[in-house]
Amino acid sequence: MNINPEIFKAYDIRGIYKKDFDDEFSYFLGLAFIQLRKNDPDYSPTKKLRIAVAKDMRLSSPALKENLIRGLIAGGADVIDLDLAATPTFYFAVGKYNYDGGIMVSASHNPKEWNGFKIVRAKGVPVSGETGINFLKEIILAKKELLAEIPGEITKNAGALKDSINYALSLSNIKKIKKLKIVIDPANSMGLSYLRPLMAALPCETIFINSELDGSFPAHEADPLKEENLSQLKKEVISQKADLGIATDGDGDRVFFVDNRGTTIPPAIVRGLLSKLFLQDKPGVKIGYDVRPGKITVDLITENGGLPVATRVGHSLIKEQMLKEEIYFAGESSGHFFLQGIAGCFEYPEIMILKLLTEFSGVSDIAAYLEKYKKYYHSGEINRDVADKESVFQKISEKYADGRINFLDGITVEYSDFWFNVRGSNTEAKIRLNLEAINEDTMIQKRDEILKLIK
Repeated sequence: MNINPEIFKAYDIRGIYKKDFDDEFSYFLGLAFIQLRKNDPDYSPTKKLRIAVAKDMRLSSPALKENLIRGLIAGGADVIDLDLAATPTFYFAVGKYNYDGGIMVSASHNPKEWNGFKIVRAKGVPVSGETGINFLKEIILAKKELLAEIPGEITKNAGALKDSINYALSLSNIKKIKKLKIVIDPANSMGLSYLRPLMAALPCETIFINSELDGSFPAHEADPLKEENLSQLKKEVISQKADLGIATDGDGDRVFFVDNRGTTIPPAIVRGLLSKLFLQDKPGVKIGYDVRPGKITVDLITENGGLPVATRVGHSLIKEQMLKEEIYFAGESSGHFFLQGIAGCFEYPEIMILKLLTEFSGVSDIAAYLEKYKKYYHSGEINRDVADKESVFQKISEKYADGRINFLDGITVEYSDFWFNVRGSNTEAKIRLNLEAINEDTMIQKRDEILKLIK
């Protein structure tokens, strides 16, 4: 078994298949996960663990899933096979049916050569580096083959997708959704699995592109955070004279929107609009937003009577904070949108889509409607290689000592006319800058000033 230790990330396990890990690794991961759950305080030796397993459409996923199940069963767990599923459907199943945890075979938005594993405890609670991935790493690298006296069994669950769609629809008034014309690009990936039945329940005219599951990603990468991967969708929205475009990533847990003029709707605005809508459902609740600038979100939270709470970057870290601080809804700048739902706290893209379709049904021109929210000028995320991240943070904290500073994730500094976050990569010797300002000149000036300091 050849393993690159770098595959154990802060939020999941991920690497290049057959180079960084192989099928045997998947078997040992199954065995190790049983030991992790047995060490948890909620474990009861009087009943078998029930662990859900799902896979995405990647070409390597069937073999990895088969060996993962082999390891889980050998470790004594009963396995519930969800087969092909988007990550949000997988999370929903773990929480809805009270499974003891689960593992999703997926490399999310990464290129076709990659694969990996997203790991959760009961109720879809994420396993991150500090809460279990490092433990799994230790067990797997030691090749501890801890077999149970009585192996587990396999059953199938084919109803999770239907139940998750019905739950999303139950939280929406679809009678308010008009016959919008929508182009959808799931990038030949798992978002397709829930988008088809969801849209079939609505009065909208829906046009799908790249709508066959294909782990070779024939059209483009399944990463809508990169603008080049939205170019086909934008062209189609314009040529079809559509009201809206929707794109999802490889495992379907991130969602992006394009307006009727073929322009990406910034995630900060999407997050702010969703905050407003969820505050109509539950007035006064806490709403989370990650530390990367997107001040329009905070504006909309406060204007609508919510309590804004800054979070760190990273889906696992955000969900952990939401549970700890009772945050009802949160959005990340990368297109993850989370909710404390009936099945647990995680991404519910179906609910987010329905909420926005309800809002957009009340306007005649979505792009024109959004103009009032484009108040600030953003630098975009800028990466720089650095030898010493801490020295960069120190320089910034000294130069901008008169600003409002916090160190929740890297360093965030706020002034009345600009605000920024500088944080380090979890896996590389890189610094990431995100800056926003009240006008373009200030944004450019301060962006260049900070980049010079980083250099």
